[in-house]
Amino acid sequence: MTFRLTAAATTFAALALAAGPAVSEAHATSPPTTLAAADGACDVPAPGASAAAESAVRTACQQIGVWYTWGGGHGEQPGPTYGHPDGVDPASDHDAERFGFDCSGLVRYAYAQAVGQDILNGPASSQYYTVHAAERFTASQGLAPLLPGDLLAYGTSDNLHHIALYLGGGKMVEARQSGTRIMISDVRLGGDYFGAVRINPGPVQGTTFRTWGTGVWTHTQASMESARVYAFPGPTTVRVGCQKHAQSVTAEGYTNDAWSYLPDYRAWVTNIYLQGGAWLDGVPACT
Repeated sequence: MTFRLTAAATTFAALALAAGPAVSEAHATSPPTTLAAADGACDVPAPGASAAAESAVRTACQQIGVWYTWGGGHGEQPGPTYGHPDGVDPASDHDAERFGFDCSGLVRYAYAQAVGQDILNGPASSQYYTVHAAERFTASQGLAPLLPGDLLAYGTSDNLHHIALYLGGGKMVEARQSGTRIMISDVRLGGDYFGAVRINPGPVQGTTFRTWGTGVWTHTQASMESARVYAFPGPTTVRVGCQKHAQSVTAEGYTNDAWSYLPDYRAWVTNIYLQGGAWLDGVPACT
């Protein structure tokens, strides 16, 4: 794989974490110093982004050259951590000795530094479906509507496996995969590019509720027989747009015919799995 780094530093060499054979990586005993991007090499090359988005991009750019490590960046607080092997990719076997970020760990840290709050804590899927979304863009819209700081998601609706920050000019900064370092890449359109989301770091607009349970599926229609969209891996805060009476569902010892529409997922979920009444207070009926 060919990739471009925007900074070189003697600090990495001093900490024995410069690019080299994997055997030397295993001897790392302390976190490397964060690399700063070269002036202008990784910045905000396109106008129009919010101040928070620009700050997030600059924070991500300052991590250029830091290791990708699976699970990195998902500690109690945003910031680089040691990772761990993913159990699938042999390139991740040394991730427990690599101090850095995985893709969503980098995004989490970039926006936490930008806004002073941990608003994107979670994997790529929860970041794309965040209640802090200002706007979403489909893959078919391409790059034309995007601004620096938008998040680019890859995968399918029920399995978003990668996320990166758009720089503008067809470029993105990403923590791509084990064995590589945080880098600037050309945006990969086509393939499994799913779409993008613009982050609103301010107060959440709309009415939110918390789901409960694990593996709870959302659906394209208010029916268990309709196509599945996304399964919540655990309790998740979701924005509810409206609710309606539809198919009656019996689950977890409850029976209810109320379903809620989740605009961030463009999908429906039975009210059984939303923490609230059988009919949610404060949520309008769908028209």
